[in-house]
Amino acid sequence: MSQTKTLAELTIKNNFLFSAVMLDPENCRGLLEIVLGIPIDRVIVSREQCLIYHPEYRSVRLDIYAKDSRNTHYNVEMQVSPKPALTKRCRYYHSQMDMELLHCGQDYQELSDCFVIFVCDFDPFGKGRYLYTFENCCMEEGELKQEEGCRSVFLNTCVRNLEEVPAGLVNFLEFVKADLAESQRNFRDVYVTQLQDSIRLIKSSREMEDKFMTLQEVILDERAEAKVEGRAEVILEL
Repeated sequence: MSQTKTLAELTIKNNFLFSAVMLDPENCRGLLEIVLGIPIDRVIVSREQCLIYHPEYRSVRLDIYAKDSRNTHYNVEMQVSPKPALTKRCRYYHSQMDMELLHCGQDYQELSDCFVIFVCDFDPFGKGRYLYTFENCCMEEGELKQEEGCRSVFLNTCVRNLEEVPAGLVNFLEFVKADLAESQRNFRDVYVTQLQDSIRLIKSSREMEDKFMTLQEVILDERAEAKVEGRAEVILEL
């Protein structure tokens, strides 16, 4: 079992800290803008769907669920290490968003556009690209896209094609990749400075420290129970 860390020892690549930082709508909006390369007027982050433990499913949800002023929906998650079926996880998140929208009374033709974004501290497809974007298209006619309004985006901190990466995104990826000491340096980037300020506030918050400690206790209890029952662990790493 990996040694537990304190809140002060975390960097933004930690699932808990990343989610806590992105609960701030301005931080989330800034990330979406540099990833998608488009201006976004306003973002609403669903606090009810983030930093949640689901006892029924023995799982922790630390991804970010948000929507913008055009009602485009986003699911954003940090991925520190390769996991099996990452693309199937992406598919599941898309289906979750669609079901929630349909439960809100939307008809199929009214379904909002949605993005699933994974920030990966590894190269998920081994091609050296900083960004992999997927949409459904016809296998026989590659230019023919299925206009369903869904897009999957995978970011990669292990970049080889830096000349293709916008400067703001390079700085963010380097910030994610950095260890604790390196993450505190001056990246000469307005957005990264904004994130560093948010992290300092979170780490100085007794409420956030209590939440982190409680979540760690829940995860350790679940691991112990999983070991006794001989079942696979499904609880994520903090």
